[in-house]
Amino acid sequence: MSSSSLRNAPGPRSLSPFGSLPELQRDPLGTFLRDRERFGDVVRYRGGIWYAYLVSHPDYIKHILQDNNQNYLKGFSYQVLKPVLGQGLLTNDGESWLTQRRLAQPAFHRARIERISGVMLDSIAGMLRRWEERHDPEAPVDVLPEMIRLTLEIVSRTLLGVELGREADEVGRAVSELQGHVNYRATHLFSLAEKYPTPRNRRFHRWLSLLDAIVYRIIDQHRSGQSDRDDLMSMLLHARDEDTGEGMSDPQLRDEVMTIFLAGHETTANALTWTWFLLSQHPEAEERLHREIDVVLSGRTPEYSDLANLSYTRMAIEESMRMYPPAWAIGRFAIGEDAVGGYRIPAGAQVVMSPYVTHRHPEFWDRPDEFDPERFTPARAAGRPRFAYFPFGGGPRMCIGADFAMIEAQLALAVIAQCYRLRLVAGHRVEPEALVTLRTRFGMHMRLEPRMPQLGPRGAPALAGRLKQPLAGE
Repeated sequence: MSSSSLRNAPGPRSLSPFGSLPELQRDPLGTFLRDRERFGDVVRYRGGIWYAYLVSHPDYIKHILQDNNQNYLKGFSYQVLKPVLGQGLLTNDGESWLTQRRLAQPAFHRARIERISGVMLDSIAGMLRRWEERHDPEAPVDVLPEMIRLTLEIVSRTLLGVELGREADEVGRAVSELQGHVNYRATHLFSLAEKYPTPRNRRFHRWLSLLDAIVYRIIDQHRSGQSDRDDLMSMLLHARDEDTGEGMSDPQLRDEVMTIFLAGHETTANALTWTWFLLSQHPEAEERLHREIDVVLSGRTPEYSDLANLSYTRMAIEESMRMYPPAWAIGRFAIGEDAVGGYRIPAGAQVVMSPYVTHRHPEFWDRPDEFDPERFTPARAAGRPRFAYFPFGGGPRMCIGADFAMIEAQLALAVIAQCYRLRLVAGHRVEPEALVTLRTRFGMHMRLEPRMPQLGPRGAPALAGRLKQPLAGE
């Protein structure tokens, strides 16, 4: 299709010199949903002197992420992450990204994930013991930081080969603070760059320095180690450039570790948090989940081989990520002009694809605002376009840790649901907050109701004790 025959995409008009920016800053999720309904599957936004395009149809998303992916680089949202992540796997592009991807891929093979599933279970058991040992067992817990601590521990042990211990909470807080800074920079285009000593930037550098110190200490520990370990950090440490024979420098390793800290735990923690919320609001789905877990496991510790039989457990997570996808928006930058849905996407344009929006597209999802895990039965899923559901992205840049995250989440949901029902505290306000990931704005305060009486009077701690086992490789 020639450029002259292409139309300009429709979109909101504004007399403000800032165009749609103020509205997108206030409510990006609601704005995108309303504009897709009003203008269609390609929406053009103006923000000052730039234009961006929201693309929502699965076929158009497939074109950008897969069929014509070489015309698109990672967009502005990834650029604002670079002060934190540097040139890590998440932010990098081109040939160096491909090299990074190939180096990291073996760490995420399913056979290796099966081997380390015992470490995942051990971390889950540790969280259950902490819950049991709380000073006031009747007091509610904020599930969001609990899930963040759990997934951060799993990632640290399985991918980095380290025990964070008391530093886990400090790392979690630092990641949260840095994420807030990145979100501010992404939505305030005229804010001063990090090199200027504003109060906000000084706070940013304090938290970044704290996290950098921990990361470089992890690198030093690996460099001084005498034996090889079966973790991603060791794989990267021993990798050599095919042409020069040189290994990764400490700054290069730092960028990869920082990426693992941010991207490797945050998304799964959010997915689990939203799943607990949705199950608490849908008792029939929760009861079916419990029945499956009880029948398949009969109160015993799950194993990797059990996951194939915990299909409803997996579907509950998939449906949670449909409604509240942790990566709620994916950005790309058009290198050359393109045609999408009959509309012109000019060279240099920013393109946004939002799983949050497409996962609610009424052409592909019946009753999109209702929680229904059975949408993901094989029969129903087979009738949908591939990119009607893309919580991990798609194409060659699809999230490298997708299988890791799903297995981790499935194990966590199965084990915790054996021990507890999680009940939302009455009156607690639940609202999504579109930061770098889709968080809960006010946390997720829930009460823990013990279940599984067949485990004995102490129920949950009894299972947690039985989960304690030697770790793979020890």
